[in-house]
Amino acid sequence: MIDVHTHYVPKGWPDLTSDAGPEAPWLRIESESEAMIMMGTKEFRRIQADAWDAETRLRDMDADGVHTQVVSPTPAFFNYGRTGAQGERIARIFNDLALEIVAPAPDRLIPFCQVPLQDTDAACRELERCIANGHRGVEIGNHVGDLDLDSEGVVTFLQHCTSLDVPVFVHPWDMASSPRLDRWMAQWLTAMPSETHLSILALILGGVFDRIDESLKIGFAHGGGSFAFWLGRMENAWHGRNDVIGTSEFPPSHYLGRFYVDSVVFDERALRLLVDTVGVERVMVGSDYPYPLGERPVGEVVRKSECLDDAARQLISHGNAERFLGLG
Repeated sequence: MIDVHTHYVPKGWPDLTSDAGPEAPWLRIESESEAMIMMGTKEFRRIQADAWDAETRLRDMDADGVHTQVVSPTPAFFNYGRTGAQGERIARIFNDLALEIVAPAPDRLIPFCQVPLQDTDAACRELERCIANGHRGVEIGNHVGDLDLDSEGVVTFLQHCTSLDVPVFVHPWDMASSPRLDRWMAQWLTAMPSETHLSILALILGGVFDRIDESLKIGFAHGGGSFAFWLGRMENAWHGRNDVIGTSEFPPSHYLGRFYVDSVVFDERALRLLVDTVGVERVMVGSDYPYPLGERPVGEVVRKSECLDDAARQLISHGNAERFLGLG
């Protein structure tokens, strides 16, 4: 099994206040195996050794039957709101630390880098540096401020990824906050799925898939958000209000097959809809390890889903990820 959606956090990093200001992230070490991610003086998230320790990861992978993990940044460290130069310096720090984390098991831990997506030239430059140093792909956030994935700078970056044959994994981040969303982890339960749906919408209705070669390998976290459930609504709107929504060359369903999604949907009924909508060759196992809203054991819904035959289960478990990652 290949898990395409996991995250890391280094066990400490240099002081970032000169680039990220007084709310710069830092790690408060509480024991050999526990720490708290801090944003300035505010507690952000409690983590454990599985976020930085390869031995712990490998032990959990073995327990869950996972051979390979894609190890991606934690989106809280993207820092797209900083200047390009600041974002590039921060990205370099975390990207270099990521290589140290995966070094003990290069055949099983595949690093994805982060880039300062707010500055296209800097993002392309950091991507090239990282690929040369051993990263195998890139994780990006689903927006840069009010700019979606169809903004010119992001499109140029995606074109560069296409030319280098670098896989791109899109993860929601920086969700809006409000009294209604701050209850019950509603940002994670409703805003994350809708943000991912909006990202796919931007690639379709923003005409990005019309402009970028079909060889672009791009995947989306959390089952593509709410996209699969609402494809019919998008399709109906494209035909019914083409004067407003007909901004892509073809209707939305035409672009199925242009992107991948992970399997982190937790329910066989949702997985069935996902496979029926985007296609069995476009779903890959993901877990969101090591965070508590992830799936453990990894790939459990894929293993147990009666809607999948053995061929489909093998594609989702590893075959599609091998193609996405260029593993042969």
